[in-house]
Amino acid sequence: MKTVIVAGATGVVGRAAAERFAASGDWQVIALSRRPIPAAPNLTPLAVDLTDREAAAAALSALPEVTHAVYAALYELPGLVAGWTAPEQMETNRAMFANFLDPLAASAPGLRHVSILQGAKAYGGHVHRISVPEKERRPRDDHPNFYWLQEDHLRAAAEGAAWDWTILRPQVVFGGATGSAMNIAPVLGVFAALCAETGRPFGYPGGPAYLWEAADARLVAQALEWAAEAPAAARETFNIANGDVADWTQLWPSIAEALGA
Repeated sequence: MKTVIVAGATGVVGRAAAERFAASGDWQVIALSRRPIPAAPNLTPLAVDLTDREAAAAALSALPEVTHAVYAALYELPGLVAGWTAPEQMETNRAMFANFLDPLAASAPGLRHVSILQGAKAYGGHVHRISVPEKERRPRDDHPNFYWLQEDHLRAAAEGAAWDWTILRPQVVFGGATGSAMNIAPVLGVFAALCAETGRPFGYPGGPAYLWEAADARLVAQALEWAAEAPAAARETFNIANGDVADWTQLWPSIAEALGA
């Protein structure tokens, strides 16, 4: 039996990934998160705070049976641009990933594959205009980003190791994850409820139109399961999206109709 550990199992992607692997019947899943989740068939919860290096090392070093790993944990600060350019945010995410990977790499002799997540910010869209479409083969965009800190750590750890890695880059991810600050679907519902309560129209609150692509969390989870064992995924980076291209201004009337706003 293969054993995959999913870090960030209460998040949008982490939850979908844990459910996908567990439902297949071919995997035992260790679902790692700060907030423990209920156990389920083929799924064992593990409560660990990855900002605590010693606690993470103790917990992860006790998992020699792990064969695959998915890192979907994230530390965010308030403010999209301000948070993503803050040194604290970058260093915390780097340290959390190192606190996850290093004990596993040292103590799980059967480790075969590690997947991590990036996103459209890898192309610098939050700090400058980007090309459309952006291609994974393009050189690394030269801007401070915790993605690069995590990726550099991953590549260095994998040098000469028996395990491979894959990087997935979804853009805007939609899925079900109660209590996740990164889950955009309930945010839209809350905004609609606030508008209704205060008697305001459910007006579009954003800025100028821009193109974006949706990624269903279940699709990302499917890609993570594929990448775990596909030779073609080894040491590669993939953009991933449903194929839907939209902008919020055009989509807003449909959202309003669906919410009855």
